[in-house]
This record gives sequence, structure tokens and C-alpha cells, in this order.
Amino acid sequence: MMRRGVLLLPLLALFVGAGRAEAGCAPQRFENNDYTVCRFDLRKERLRLYSLDEAGEPYGSFDALEAALRAKGLELVFAMNAGMYGEDLKPIGLYVQEGQRLKKANRRDGPGNFHLKPNGVFWIDGEKGGVMETEAYLASGLSPRYASQSGPMLVIDGKIHPKFSETGTSYQRRNGVGSPDPHTLVFAISETGVNFHSFARLFRDGLNCPNALFLDGSISSLHARELQRSDGFFDIGPMVALVRER
Repeated sequence: MMRRGVLLLPLLALFVGAGRAEAGCAPQRFENNDYTVCRFDLRKERLRLYSLDEAGEPYGSFDALEAALRAKGLELVFAMNAGMYGEDLKPIGLYVQEGQRLKKANRRDGPGNFHLKPNGVFWIDGEKGGVMETEAYLASGLSPRYASQSGPMLVIDGKIHPKFSETGTSYQRRNGVGSPDPHTLVFAISETGVNFHSFARLFRDGLNCPNALFLDGSISSLHARELQRSDGFFDIGPMVALVRER
């Protein structure tokens, strides 16, 4: 039986055409906090995003996505919530799937973590992927096959977000994504409550990511078949996943 746990967000999925590639997820301890870290080489495993099913409705859970994939002869190996979403479970910021921009970039000011600027975008285009601050992404001219906006940025060009404090008192389960090089994306989820500064240090100092993006907190969820784990306490929006042929 797979262990049940937490919630999901926008889902980004890695499609592996042939072979039996695993998700590359493993426990990691950093500065007395426990995390699960999943690392992907995009030259070997192809990432893609999932948000809406064929009827245009949000999948809402790992279980629903897994069932839809199973009907097509595919197996869900890894998945994680992958960006902020609204009450309708749809992305609230930039969202690109299969090369189509389904939601434009959100540059507004407002409350909550998403608007704790700078926020950012993580993107995938074939064998390359990355994490960029939103304005830098928009100025780059990139037109990737997949992209999801979330926020705040955790690490920006090697520097921790200026509004984070080492003594911050908001401790939550959190998940995020970083990019140590142009061909690698690293996803991490904390197993206990951590503050933003601690989580950012994990990516910068523990995972060697000069740029990293917060995906969500409290509802953070992971599906990792090799760990016999599939979190699912809450409904979620977009997701990231590794898929393989059954």
C-alpha cells in the first residue's frame, strides 16, 4: 500500500517514453531539518505539466491523474504540486502546457505568498529547464513547452529573497523547485515545518541552486512510487510528474 499524506497544486509531469526510469527521490537532512528531494536530468527524463483533464476540469488529486494515465496505459511514477492556484484549482499565474499559454503572467500586487515579490516562473523545454524571476522570464523571450508561475522566489541569482528573515516565525511544510544547471530540475518538500529562510538555504547551500522558487506550503504534496508514498489530504491544482509506460 502507498502511504497517504498531503495535498496537490499545478502538476508538472515528466514523460519517459520507454524504459523503467525511476523518479530519483530520496530523503535528505539539511541543518537539522528533514526533506525529500527529487532530482531530474531533462536529457533523460522529459517533464510536462498537468492541470486540466480532457473535459477541461482540474484533476484535483494525484489519484485522479493516476487513473487518467492508467486508462492510457501509463504509470505515474512521480508527481508534486507545481504552482499557486485559486478556489477553482486553476493556476492564478502564468501557465503554459504543450506550448499553449493557458494563463498569462500575473504581475499584480496583492496579499499572500504569491505576491511576495519577486515571484517567479519555472519552465521546461525539451532537454532544458530553469527557474527565473517573473520579470526576467518575461524579458527573456523564452517560449517553452511548459511553464508555471508561483511565488515567492526563494533564491535569486545566488541570493536569498530579501524579505526573508532567518528568525521568521512562520513554520510550515513547504515545497519548491530549483535549477542547479540548464539540464536539471530539483524538487524538494520539507517533512516538518520550516521557515522561508531555512527552505531557501536548502536550495542555495544544500542543493547548489542559484535560482529556486517556492511552490506552496501546508498543502505541499508528493507522489513518489519508489518511496511507496502518495500524499492526498487536500484538493490541488497544477502538478509536476514523471510518467512511464506500464
